[in-house]
Amino acid sequence: MTGQNTRTGSVAVFANRDEVSRHLADWLLKQALEKTDGPFSMALSGGSTPQGLYGLMASEPYASRFPWARMQFFLGDDRFLPHDHQDSNSGMLQRLLFSRVPVPAENVHLIPATGTAEDAARTYEAELKRFYGADTFQPGKPLFDVNLLGLGADGHTASLFPGQPVLKERTAWVSTCVPPVAPYTRLTLTYPAIHASRHVVFLVEGESKRDVVAKVRAQDPACPASGITAMGDLTWVLDRAAAPED
Repeated sequence: MTGQNTRTGSVAVFANRDEVSRHLADWLLKQALEKTDGPFSMALSGGSTPQGLYGLMASEPYASRFPWARMQFFLGDDRFLPHDHQDSNSGMLQRLLFSRVPVPAENVHLIPATGTAEDAARTYEAELKRFYGADTFQPGKPLFDVNLLGLGADGHTASLFPGQPVLKERTAWVSTCVPPVAPYTRLTLTYPAIHASRHVVFLVEGESKRDVVAKVRAQDPACPASGITAMGDLTWVLDRAAAPED
């Protein structure tokens, strides 16, 4: 594995959201089918941007072709809310994807929404460690085959928001975040947990994101997403509107 960051990662540009979603659905299907030496693990992104992709994965011809029994799904972040809340990433994924495909319930690992946020972070981290089979990351052994990330206009990704203590976390795999500019307490994978990925994919759409894509690719330290690295490769998947002119 080569290891890449937001500057060295490759860029793929597509005409519109439909083409972006179809490209990613095709690519994910190929990756999942080719991984036969163990489970295929994914960390999924919340928000509105990937919803077209999730809906496509749950429709034909994809729904009957993905090897759901071999796939393990995790979340990159979520709001600390009941899963049936309209703003819950877990709830969105249940509605658009998990309830519509034959994925075993035990293969879906939602972020807990009970107790305190700190308790939930520790519980989710313990679940990740059980799946990984170790308490510390091992060189060349990824936690996730694919880690799907979005990008906010302020340069945040997952729930790694500007100025938050979580940005300095280098030990925990999961932590809390209370961004002043966004509602709700969040739980998020940390930089080390995101790094432990075979493929990191930034999915970004819309002209409003063009400037921040350019900043993160230039490693602007004001943007938390600039700190993202991958154990393997990193790819930007953009629609034409989000692609910087460089």
